[in-house]
Amino acid sequence: MKIINRKTAWFKNSSLYIGILFYCVINSSCSNRSQPAPVSELYQGKTFRDFEQQAYSAKTYQVKAGDTLYSIAWYSGNDYRDLARINKISPPYQIRPGQLLTLVELPKTIRSKSNKSTGQTLKIISNQSVDPSKKQAYGESQQNLNKDPIGSAIGQFPDRVKSWHWPTIETVSRGFSAKEQGNKGLDFSGKLGLPILAAADGKIVYTGDALRGFGKLVIIKHSDAYLTAYAHNDKMLVKEQQWVTAGQKIATMGRSGTNKVKLHFEVRYKGKSVDPLRYLPSR
Repeated sequence: MKIINRKTAWFKNSSLYIGILFYCVINSSCSNRSQPAPVSELYQGKTFRDFEQQAYSAKTYQVKAGDTLYSIAWYSGNDYRDLARINKISPPYQIRPGQLLTLVELPKTIRSKSNKSTGQTLKIISNQSVDPSKKQAYGESQQNLNKDPIGSAIGQFPDRVKSWHWPTIETVSRGFSAKEQGNKGLDFSGKLGLPILAAADGKIVYTGDALRGFGKLVIIKHSDAYLTAYAHNDKMLVKEQQWVTAGQKIATMGRSGTNKVKLHFEVRYKGKSVDPLRYLPSR
């Protein structure tokens, strides 16, 4: 009987160890992407958020379940209208998992040369994005991200953001965090109906609630590299394609998409979240 008990105990312990090992393997495989990162990259201190961000720094992006054209445009630093025009997507801008979207426009000079040399229409559908130079995107240090981008303006957008303005008179209730699951902007607690102000001169490129977790959202494009977002609004007082000035009232504070009245404010440089306090003037 003692021998049997020992064997039984050994079997139970072994089963437990195998079960734990199996659980760990399953969880690690589920958390990975469909194509695991190379081993050389797994030991560089990178996180899955880093790999997600890198996906948006490429010239093309493969749609995943749960993606919308709005969310892809936001995370890649584009205007969703540009992406729609690039990829010939008509309203209501439906996309499907597995669909390959072009994020960056091929320069006209290259396109014209290609057409002349081959005599055929170029197959790549492309358009100008918010950030035409994707080589520099997502690869810069936090310190360098504080500097205004240098380059020629596209259309009516300036090379640099001239000045920054606080989006509300309220104080910060939750700060920015660069951690993987950290807060990617500033949160301001306040009262329902308080004014939300544009942080800089720019153009409204999105108003709506298509991005999950942001509630009623306003996105402003300020330059070829900078976007700001204002989430959880009650009333939105601006329309898409409207030009606004720094300090202009664009919405009122609300609790859409959240459980309490607040403003969630983000600054994005070439699609990458950066600490707004590095740009906003001292109070």
